[in-house]
Amino acid sequence: MFSVLIPTWNNLAYLKLCVESIRKFSSYDHEILIHVNDGSDGTLEWVRSQGLKHSHTKKNIGVCLSVNHLAAQAKNDWIVYVNDDMVCCPGWDTAFVNAIKSSKTDLALFFSAMIQPYDTGHPCVIVQDFGSTPSDFDEFKMLENYMSVTKTDVEGQGSQPTLVLRKWWHLVGGYSLEFSPGMSSDDDLLMKFWVIGCRNFRMISLSRFYHFGSKSTHRIRRNRGGRAFVMKWGITQQEFHSRYLSKSGQLAAEMLEAKQSIQRFPHATLHGKLKRAAYGIFGNYPLGDLEAWDTGPAQHIAADDSDV
Repeated sequence: MFSVLIPTWNNLAYLKLCVESIRKFSSYDHEILIHVNDGSDGTLEWVRSQGLKHSHTKKNIGVCLSVNHLAAQAKNDWIVYVNDDMVCCPGWDTAFVNAIKSSKTDLALFFSAMIQPYDTGHPCVIVQDFGSTPSDFDEFKMLENYMSVTKTDVEGQGSQPTLVLRKWWHLVGGYSLEFSPGMSSDDDLLMKFWVIGCRNFRMISLSRFYHFGSKSTHRIRRNRGGRAFVMKWGITQQEFHSRYLSKSGQLAAEMLEAKQSIQRFPHATLHGKLKRAAYGIFGNYPLGDLEAWDTGPAQHIAADDSDV
């Protein structure tokens, strides 16, 4: 049915839970692909012992390159990007399948609803505590309560995991390298889909994943994703969300009713232009961020000993 893409970086205990949940709680058979960054904690040996389709780089190449690398190997038409610190809940894939069937177009991005043990302040995140680490994860409690909070689908909202048709992923080039190792790569992806005409961004409330919460990002040197976004697009992420993404459901309905493309193409703002000019004059961005994170991520792929 789907190709499930999971990048991992020395998070073996979390990865085991993630893969086990896909095997236990999926209604359909899915292709699981793992990209192992480093893997010196035993991840590489475990993935091989499980017979999982995988690739491997000796160093952490970040989310952007890892997911793109896996997407290139995917066999199914629909791909799902899942973080290694997530546990899928029963019905996650059925809800996605129903969303695909009910959609008027396959040019769409679908997202799961995330359950987290702490309040992030995000209105779409469901707060339920089923454990903060694999050692105290309470699967029974999750199965008993994961649907106890009522949510409806949300239009114009990005989240994780992400479901997309593989051909559209490749058309826009997947995650952009300049956002490596990954901060703001999701918003850049949303913008690229908007540019090619997508107006269908929907969080599917019945597709739910428990998220332990950013177990890798605190270990990396983060790129300045917001800065890279405004330099690339001439508009800030906040402006893109408020002026365009949040209105995508309304625009999709208008397009369907009018049976024609409504011209709502993003425009650079004065605020965005000024920020872009300042960043361009006073800094070396995004190359400076890339160099600070890792002096040569591409060579790690070229020199890697992948076995897919």
